[in-house]
Amino acid sequence: MGMYQGVNASEGIGIGTVMIAVDPDLTFEPHEVADAAAEKERYQSALAVFCEKTQAQADHMKTAVGEAEAEIMLGHIVLAQDPGMTDAINGAIDGGTCAEQALVDASTMFENMFLSMDDEMFRLRAADIADIRTGILAELLGVEVVDLSVLPENTVVVVHDLTPSMTATIDKKNVAGIVTETGGRTSHSAIIARALEIPAVLSVANSCSALRNGMTAIVDGSDGVVISEPDADVLAKYTAMAEEFAAEKAALEAFRGKETVTADGIKKILACNIGSPDDVANALDHDAEAIGLFRSEFLFMDATELPSEEEQFQAYRKVATALKGAPVIIRTLDVGGDKEIPYLHMEKEENPFMGYRAVRYCLDNADQYKVQLRALLRASAFGDIKIMIPLVTCVEEVRAVKELVEVCKAELDQEGFKFNPDTEVGVMMETPAASLIADKLAEEADFFSIGTNDLIGYTMCADRGNDRISNLYNVYYPAVLRSIKNIIECGVKAGIMVGMCGEAAADPLLEPLLISFGLEEFSMSAPSILRARKTISQWSKQECDELAERALSLSTSAEVKALLEEAAR
Repeated sequence: MGMYQGVNASEGIGIGTVMIAVDPDLTFEPHEVADAAAEKERYQSALAVFCEKTQAQADHMKTAVGEAEAEIMLGHIVLAQDPGMTDAINGAIDGGTCAEQALVDASTMFENMFLSMDDEMFRLRAADIADIRTGILAELLGVEVVDLSVLPENTVVVVHDLTPSMTATIDKKNVAGIVTETGGRTSHSAIIARALEIPAVLSVANSCSALRNGMTAIVDGSDGVVISEPDADVLAKYTAMAEEFAAEKAALEAFRGKETVTADGIKKILACNIGSPDDVANALDHDAEAIGLFRSEFLFMDATELPSEEEQFQAYRKVATALKGAPVIIRTLDVGGDKEIPYLHMEKEENPFMGYRAVRYCLDNADQYKVQLRALLRASAFGDIKIMIPLVTCVEEVRAVKELVEVCKAELDQEGFKFNPDTEVGVMMETPAASLIADKLAEEADFFSIGTNDLIGYTMCADRGNDRISNLYNVYYPAVLRSIKNIIECGVKAGIMVGMCGEAAADPLLEPLLISFGLEEFSMSAPSILRARKTISQWSKQECDELAERALSLSTSAEVKALLEEAAR
């Protein structure tokens, strides 16, 4: 019996027979090309076939999984046809390089560019580029890529890297679990695995060689553990756990369509975080009551020039209309000096996390920012759009954005456009500075939404991507809890809505404390919604207050977590 630790990417227990999916051999001999026109034609043919196959995968995914996941595949087509990439490849071929080498060089350049960025949405693009490179290279070399569409029942798929194109072909009823040697919780593969509801453990070192075809394996996607050749006792234990997990999941369905209320009847809002308008269908499928964070970056990332007011308006209107009057919080452009969006002409910085980014960049480029603010205001005529400012550290920033919003309102009024004159402007509370002046910001802002992902990192001075200090990136540290408590209480005292759109909002251990502090809106990824509704329903405010008092009296994160685990329901 062997036990292997990895990343818990998609929860659940899967038990089945291992099948190792071997990556195709994509080696080639680089050679000089005499007829550049014919070589470019060869590349274009391979690209066309790749796009055709990817479109078919997206169509399959739309019906088998959902629109949001299909969009990931459609994004591959956009990236593969990106003019920057195509021009680089054609230029290299004109210089005598073969299509294979031109593709590898150009795609590697783009991949490294995305990998150097701090925003995880951009880093996802690096994995997409690698996936595209594999697909087009396979076409150029006439090699078959991994096909997971025809598998025997109860297969545990083991693969070096589960790419979106592989997950797009999976027949979920035959896959018991997924194990990879690379990837993390936020990778597109993990997102798709969660949508497919297949237990997955990623980043299990050397799993392709440690596990063998035909052996029995248990994939514990909740704890991030893989067990090979389990003995009878372990197998019986995990079989019981799998049945319990399935029963729990079925029981959560009882909370579908219900109000989100505490045990003593205090109403809360359960919202969803989304990255594009196509994610809305999935949010509503999982019973979201609102959109607590719509990251507007997707519009800017997938464009070769600044998206027009009309393009932005259409995207925001689509979400507002779909929510039928329920609130939609849209975060304005959150880019930084680490993100090389060529048309924004941003300089690379030594320390982009603390540099020229988010609201700082937007206010410095007011004409460009006004395009987004005007589009948001116009969309407010079609639903309850709320504008959120990222990375605020001082009152001046909020006032400056509100002044710009007023300028945009006056312009739109003059031009005869409809908009909601009372559109709310709020603050994403994600810096220690914002937390320390939360009382002052509450006088300026119409609402708060706490971005715990950055708040934890900035408060603990710990990069969540750095394994050596990952123990410090933790919401249970007293410093982080005090910060969250102060933000919520200042907002509640000022009479404004306070929400949370970081990962911590979905943490069942933390939710009782958030209830105690007075959090009104909990925003999370779609699959977490029903469980959060159940957790919130199990606690009264008094019980939460008693637990919070005990938690805040403790000195270490380990003590806090142990207390919350002991109290968990």
